[in-house]
Amino acid sequence: MWRSLRPIGRSDASGGYRRYAWTGADAECRVWFQAQAEARGLDHEVDRNGNQWAWLGDPRAGDAVVTGSHLDSVPDGGAFDGPLGVVSAFAALDELRRRRAVFTKPFAVTNFVDEEGARFGLACVGSRLAAGQLTVENAHRLRDGDGVSLPQAMEAAGHDPGTIGPDPERLARIGAFVELHVEQGRALDLSGDPVGIASAIWPHGRWRFDFRGEANHAGTTRLADRRDPMLTYAETVLAARREAELAGGLATFGKIAVEPNGVNAVPSLVRGWLDSRAADQDTLDAVVSGVERAAREHAERAGIDLDVVRESFTPVVDFQHALRDEIGRVLEKGGTDGGGRTVPVLGTGAGHDAGILSASVPTAMLFVRNPTGISHSPAEHAAEDDCVAGVRALADVLEGLACS
Repeated sequence: MWRSLRPIGRSDASGGYRRYAWTGADAECRVWFQAQAEARGLDHEVDRNGNQWAWLGDPRAGDAVVTGSHLDSVPDGGAFDGPLGVVSAFAALDELRRRRAVFTKPFAVTNFVDEEGARFGLACVGSRLAAGQLTVENAHRLRDGDGVSLPQAMEAAGHDPGTIGPDPERLARIGAFVELHVEQGRALDLSGDPVGIASAIWPHGRWRFDFRGEANHAGTTRLADRRDPMLTYAETVLAARREAELAGGLATFGKIAVEPNGVNAVPSLVRGWLDSRAADQDTLDAVVSGVERAAREHAERAGIDLDVVRESFTPVVDFQHALRDEIGRVLEKGGTDGGGRTVPVLGTGAGHDAGILSASVPTAMLFVRNPTGISHSPAEHAAEDDCVAGVRALADVLEGLACS
C-alpha cells in the first residue's frame, strides 16, 4: 500500500508532497482509496461533503467503529502526516482478518477531504462541514490563490457542491472514531515508546493581518517618504516570537502575500497569516492579543492601516476520557497477542479531524513515534518497526471496540 501511494503528488524538486484538495493529485489519492476498499470487499461511499468511506457491515445499523485520517498535504509536506492513518487503518483490518476476529459492529475506514487547508486556507473542511462547524455560506466564500471558489473546485473534480452541509444523521451512526497519526513532536522519542494515546488537542487558530501602505518606486522614493507595510509586518513577526516566548505558547507567521509583489516596488499591501497555539485558552489569548497590540502600535507609528481577521479557531479538545481510558486498558492488556504495553498519554498542538468530530462523536487518537519530531516537511519520518507497532496497536483497539 505504501509503495503504491508514495509517488502520488510528490514533487521531484523538493521531495515533498503537493496533494491539495480537489486537484489532480487529490483525485489520484481518492482513486487509490477506492481501490484499497474494493480490494478488501468493502463498500465504497462518498458523502455529501466529499469525504470517502469504506464500509464493512451496514452503516445504518448504528454504533459503528470508524478509523482513518486524510490523504491531502501541506505545501511540500511529508509522506506520513495523514496517509499513515489511512494506510494503517486498512492494514489493521487486514491484521484483524488474519486473527479471524468477528466484527459485531459496523466498521469503516475514512479519508476526510481537505484536512490541511493548503488550498483554501481553512483546515479540516470536510469534517467541519459534516459536523456543522462550517456553514454552507462560509464554505462558498472560500477561495484559493487563483480565485477559484471551493464549489467551483469541487464541481471541476466531479463532485456536486450543491450537496455540502451538516451531516448529523451520519455522525449519529458512529459510536467511536479512532484516528492514528504520526506524532508531530518528539515526546515519544524522548520517552522511548513507539505508540502513544492523545489526551487533548491544544486550542489553536489562524489570524490574517492586512498591512496597507502606499505603493511607490523603490529607486526614487526617499526612505523618509515611504509608507512601507513590509517594515510593519517584519516588526510584527518579531513581536510574535517575543509574545510566544513570554506567554509560553506558539506563534508562527508562515504565509505571506504581497502586492504589487515587484522587486523594484514599495508594497502597497502585505498580508500575513498568524498561526497560534497554546496548552490553554488563557495563554493563547495572551499571545494573540499581544501580537495584535504590537502590530497596531507599529502600524500607527508608520502610518500603516491594519485589519486583523480571525479566519479559523478551534477550542481545546479534551478527548473523551471513557474512550481514552478504554483504549489504554486494551493496549495495556495487549489485545489477543498478550503483548501488553504501558502506553503514554500526551497532548498535542496539532489540529486533526478527530478534534473536529469530538463535539459530535466519541473520538480518540493514537500517535506513532517520530524520531526527529519534524513534520509538515519532506524530512518527516517514522521507522517501519514503529509503523508496524502502530498498526498492531490500532488493530488491538479496533478489536476491543468492534469485535466479539
